[in-house]
Amino acid sequence: MDVAIQKKNQSFRLSVDLIERLKELAKCQNRSLNNFVETLLIDAAYHTPNKTTLKAMEEVRSGMLRDTPALDMSSIEAMEKSMGL
Repeated sequence: MDVAIQKKNQSFRLSVDLIERLKELAKCQNRSLNNFVETLLIDAAYHTPNKTTLKAMEEVRSGMLRDTPALDMSSIEAMEKSMGL
């Protein structure tokens, strides 16, 4: 049985550059702009790591894992550098 999810139209004011970038990203994934933005917002609103994931993240940050140096997770660039990439 399909259950319809209620949706409501909502207007947002976004910069032209941001809208164009979002359209490009949506097109790369063969998705509509609406679907792409909705997915981003759902991820931002509901993404909370569980206790196991938080513990694993702390282990990686601290270098507690055997033969693994601590990762700098302050930014993507810093993480990549600490990984030797």
